[in-house]
Amino acid sequence: MRLPGYDYSQAGAYYVTIVAWQREMLFGEIVDGEMTLNDFGKIVRDEWEQTAIVRSNVELGEYIVMPNHFHGILVFVDDGNV
Repeated sequence: MRLPGYDYSQAGAYYVTIVAWQREMLFGEIVDGEMTLNDFGKIVRDEWEQTAIVRSNVELGEYIVMPNHFHGILVFVDDGNV
């Protein structure tokens, strides 16, 4: 869903959801009310955390890896480069 007329190339905070193919439970499972990451889930977490390290114009907000999807907030900062 996109906001009509909004310039998505500008700096700002963006809420991202990524869903596994066919909603397959690829990233772990809920055990006693808590998410337990499997190896794939750990890769998702680790790569998300690397994002701000390898991209100087990105800051990370809160995120969560779920069994079949991922939610996170990316903050794109204006670094002066266009």
